[in-house]
Amino acid sequence: MTTSPRKILVTSALPYANGPIHLGHMLEYIQTDIWVRFQKQRGETCTYICADDAHGTAIMLKAEEQGISPEQLISQVQAEHIQDFEDFSIDFDNYYSTNSRENKELSQLIYNTCKDRGYIAERSITQAFDTEKKLFLSDRFIKGSCPRCKTADQYGDNCEACGATYSATELLDPVSTLSGTTPVEKESVHYFFKLPEFEAMLKQWIRSGTLQESVANKLNEWFDAGLQEWDISRDAPYFGFEIPGTTDKYFYVWLDAPIGYMASFKNLCDQRPDLDFNEYWDKSSKTELYHFIGKDIINFHALFWPALLYCTDFRTPTAIRAHGFVTINGKKMSKSRGTFIKARTYLNHLHPEYLRYYFAAKLTSSTEDLNLSLEDFRQRVNSDLVGKVINIASRCAGFINKTFSNQLSPEVSEPALIEEFISAGDSIAEHFETLEYGKAVREIMALADRANQYIDEHKPWQKIKDAGNELEVQAICSMGLNLFRILMVYLKPILPGTATQAESFLNVEPLDWHNRGQLLVEHRINKFKPMMSRIDKDKIDTLLTATTAETAREMAGNKLLKASPRKKKPAPDPIGATIKYDDFAKVDLRVARIVEASKVDGADKLLRLTVDIGLGTGVAGYKNIFAGIKLAYKPEQLEGKLTVVVANLEPRKMRFGISEGMVLAAGPGDKDIWLLEPDQGAKPGMRIK
Repeated sequence: MTTSPRKILVTSALPYANGPIHLGHMLEYIQTDIWVRFQKQRGETCTYICADDAHGTAIMLKAEEQGISPEQLISQVQAEHIQDFEDFSIDFDNYYSTNSRENKELSQLIYNTCKDRGYIAERSITQAFDTEKKLFLSDRFIKGSCPRCKTADQYGDNCEACGATYSATELLDPVSTLSGTTPVEKESVHYFFKLPEFEAMLKQWIRSGTLQESVANKLNEWFDAGLQEWDISRDAPYFGFEIPGTTDKYFYVWLDAPIGYMASFKNLCDQRPDLDFNEYWDKSSKTELYHFIGKDIINFHALFWPALLYCTDFRTPTAIRAHGFVTINGKKMSKSRGTFIKARTYLNHLHPEYLRYYFAAKLTSSTEDLNLSLEDFRQRVNSDLVGKVINIASRCAGFINKTFSNQLSPEVSEPALIEEFISAGDSIAEHFETLEYGKAVREIMALADRANQYIDEHKPWQKIKDAGNELEVQAICSMGLNLFRILMVYLKPILPGTATQAESFLNVEPLDWHNRGQLLVEHRINKFKPMMSRIDKDKIDTLLTATTAETAREMAGNKLLKASPRKKKPAPDPIGATIKYDDFAKVDLRVARIVEASKVDGADKLLRLTVDIGLGTGVAGYKNIFAGIKLAYKPEQLEGKLTVVVANLEPRKMRFGISEGMVLAAGPGDKDIWLLEPDQGAKPGMRIK
């Protein structure tokens, strides 16, 4: 008896459109993508949608800082996000933006319905106001001392030191992070969603199997404290959707962000006639809806969001899957430690499927944090993927390609072992379904060990030396490749690119769960090509060096943007004018090691250099310098080279970024330029006198 495919709609949290994707973000998208690919591989009708979260004060201010419109900013960032996702094989059915016509219409519909049904309140509140910036400040833009423990430099909603929660008006010595001024209190009319009216519904909903038990227990704290009405409005100036019937009030970003799930799906439905918006979102829907999110935003998704949906006759989620954070080598991702790794930086140095595999190997259904130990990462990829799985194909394919003209045996020599591999698919599938990816990977790797053990026991490399053993060798290697094929069925949700290579090599149709039992007998394969290489330690070191260098450039740029405008400098002295010796003595000449060198897009003569001037092991000891030496040197010639720099030159804002010093060179120009190099034995930081 066959059953109809499940109809499943899946979302990941919307990345904010004011910055790049980093490895902490990638955990969620990899987790979700694996689950979606698994469902599709099983034949289910599974649709995966997402969008950029494109509204809010932060985006408005970021665009203002860059001298562009918010629309330009979110367009640029979205293009970068999409490229990162594509390169990590995150396969969205639709990737959209919350700044869309569909989202505006749905947000207004939900608001008006709530208002018509009496669930919107209106009243004046007192808020912090920045008199210099002329805007009301959200909690994230106010810092001060905690009113409970007096710890300084805490944000306006909670204390990281003692865990206290409070309002921004309770902070001691509050300061606006935008202008550095002391905020004043100012009244304004705001609109509130009456969340307490839905307490009974929410208590039942969070205990209905929609959440992990630990998450449901955590949410009980909200009920213990008493649900409060939710402020869904923000004052102008604000980048977002204007609230109907007002001229200076906008929907709070967290009102229209989750509605962005609906908007992205509606946009997809308009493109695909096989999808019906109402079938998936009506309150009587029989389809499934899953949200994958980080544990830090569970309150928005498991309290505010289901209440809004319930209030407006839309369906609530089938389940919300929350995950923990990513730590690097046991600690929080840190810019100061050079471990705040961007997705693009990773992609510039390492294969994306290494990370997909490592995350999968450590993921569970819990909300515990996942530690990316870089040495364990390197060893596990080398051992499991290269040393076990790919090794099966490479050691068997050589004999089949060379000795047997790519032809496999007419039958498998050990059907019981094949059946053992096929039967394992049921428990592996259950692990994928329940998000216990780590258990699935352990079971798959145990099978890979079993396959390698089979090959080691039968030693085809020895048997081929003796005449008359050819057919036995063909049978052994054919058996190994059949086992490899089944393993790649199981690994395909995790390693889609490698699975595609395996399909091409094995000369088979796309691998899915239901055809894993099809045997390759009297079958012709193609020539084997290497599918994956080992990770050398220097690859990891290079990644961390590049991350540190990027952070140094960003920090330098941020300092310059926050600095007050420079006074106009007087015109330089004419050529030939003299300076005093004391003035020349102020020039700080130091030995520097060029850590990284790269071309500058749009510049004919400039190279971007990151140099270590010996002032510390972190980003503080690095400087970002633009040097007009592109015609004389290739970037790869410079990395690791020692040179001399002017270390105390005032930073200069250029079209391409911030230059924080000057490298010394000699020559007439263009190709005839030579960097000054110190004597051997010099070290970064040494002064030249």
